[in-house]
Amino acid sequence: MRQSPEEFLHVADRDEAQRRFRAAVELGPLGQEEVPLAEALGRVLAEDVPAPVDVPSFDRSDFDGFAVQAADTYGADEQSPRRLLLVGEPITPGHQPQTELRPGQAMAIATGGMLPRGADAVVRIEETDLDPCDPGALLVYRALTPGSGMSFAGSDMAAGETVLRAGQLLTSRETGVLAALGLERVRVWRRPRVAIISTGDELMEPGQPMTPGKIYDSNQRMLADAVRELGGLPIEMGRVPDQLDLLRERLSQALETADLVLLSGGTSKGEGDLAYQAVRELTRPGIIVHGVALKPGKPLCLAVHGKKPVVVLPGFPTSAIFTFHEFVAPVIRAWAGLPSEERPTIQARLPVRIRSEIGRTEYLLVRLMPSPEGLVAYPMGKGSGSVTAFSTADGFIAIAQHEELIPAGAEVTVHLLAQGIRAADLVVIGSHCVGLDWLLEQMQRRGWKTKFLAAGSTAGLEAAQQGQCDLAGVHLVDPATGQYNRPFLTPELELLPGYKRMQGVVFRPDDSRFTNVSEARLAIQQALADPNCRMVNRNAGSGTRILIDRLLAGQQPPGYAVQAKSHHAVAAAVAQGRADWGVAIEPVARLYGLGFLPLEEEHYDFIVPRRRRDRPAVSAFRQLLAEPEVRAQLQQMGFRPEE
Repeated sequence: MRQSPEEFLHVADRDEAQRRFRAAVELGPLGQEEVPLAEALGRVLAEDVPAPVDVPSFDRSDFDGFAVQAADTYGADEQSPRRLLLVGEPITPGHQPQTELRPGQAMAIATGGMLPRGADAVVRIEETDLDPCDPGALLVYRALTPGSGMSFAGSDMAAGETVLRAGQLLTSRETGVLAALGLERVRVWRRPRVAIISTGDELMEPGQPMTPGKIYDSNQRMLADAVRELGGLPIEMGRVPDQLDLLRERLSQALETADLVLLSGGTSKGEGDLAYQAVRELTRPGIIVHGVALKPGKPLCLAVHGKKPVVVLPGFPTSAIFTFHEFVAPVIRAWAGLPSEERPTIQARLPVRIRSEIGRTEYLLVRLMPSPEGLVAYPMGKGSGSVTAFSTADGFIAIAQHEELIPAGAEVTVHLLAQGIRAADLVVIGSHCVGLDWLLEQMQRRGWKTKFLAAGSTAGLEAAQQGQCDLAGVHLVDPATGQYNRPFLTPELELLPGYKRMQGVVFRPDDSRFTNVSEARLAIQQALADPNCRMVNRNAGSGTRILIDRLLAGQQPPGYAVQAKSHHAVAAAVAQGRADWGVAIEPVARLYGLGFLPLEEEHYDFIVPRRRRDRPAVSAFRQLLAEPEVRAQLQQMGFRPEE
């Protein structure tokens, strides 16, 4: 009897889901294998490694000089050198000396050379001279003690000594030790084999030309590399369209070859989501959890088939990678012999109020920005469908399932996504612009680490007022004076002139509703008169939105509620036919091949908190803007640099 899909979405809280899943999975290394030392990097030792030989295996010189008997140098100094007789051939590395050193003798030796029998010290060449009266004699100006200037056999590693322990992750440091011991092969824990299957008719292979309604499959690459980072061996099994029989077949193949199977997408409770339909047919014990009280990641499906975990991750990239690290990564680490991971944390302050949904643990991605009062954690503001959110975030805040509101200014714990995140030299918050993108690229090329948060002109101005950024990119017009940016300055802020850019109406070149009009405001009036003419708006708080609202004078045509967050997003919506017109800057319209009717030239400037004006990176940015070559390039891009 066919079961209703709703039966498979009984949401469990995060802790309960983890408990059930780990109880059904055997954690611990999967078994040993022997690999060549050349392939051991990144693997985990399965057994202790005792030194089979002494390292070094002979007494050797630490530097260029002369092998001597320390007793012959007692009392030597600059005024009273000791005279020794030079004997034998100079000793070079890799050759065993044939001459025994007697009292009163010295023998030339190179760094790493084997000490001759009878020698117990080495004097540096700089602390000696040849006797001017007898070239066959050596004058020594320093008194030595036995063992000076040499390393005894086994002083680094003695034969039989345990050098590396089981469970040690092999980095270049450890492989160097193993090579020094003369080991050609090493026993390591077997890497977990993880099969990865992407599902959905909408998926395309990266590299193919984009077509409407499709998306590139980023999850397969992201998950495969995440598995590899954790010590696993990814088996990429490609994309499966929304055909249940094909998915069953691919899942069966994956279970035959892998220790764990990951499916991406098709995990919700709708009839069109086939991944869970294929997984629910598994047994021993089958589905353990379908639906976890997480945001992002609620549709997660956890199953086990014959001791092999099968996990259906949400299709949205941010949801997929969060649930992967929460539930799958610990299993892979345990199987690979790695200890559990503890993410580093740091305290920061929230600049805005955050509301969360009661009943779900929420992971909120943030970017860290320095301020005079310490670090500020800015929410990323991108949904679970974002591909870039996880890669550009510095960390995340875990909001407990019973926490509904975090007030602005609250101190929070940020779980860092990487070790040793370096603070940016230049922090910019405000309105996005392709000109700014290019300028920050030039700063990066000159060795400055930059960080930009696209939050709109208004938010940028507020961040500058609070000292949370070095620069705020703004294009705010004062309705009373028509002047850009300067009216918004306070005694604590100053203006760094940027460039002028032309805002205008963008449209598809083949749209006759716009091609027969030569003036932007008239085009907007014609668009407003056509109920089938759809606009794409800009986000509230942006300078462009303020301009649009002034032009519309209270009217809200079709598409007004759709708020794109950048000029690129506006142009893409028009180019793809999701909207018929919008307002964007000329360089972006040119990039997307759109028609453009100029509205007005605006000033895109940078507001600088006075207490940050002398920071080295701010001075470097100021100098960059003044360079003739930079100004010429901005002009070529379609901007007019300010004097």
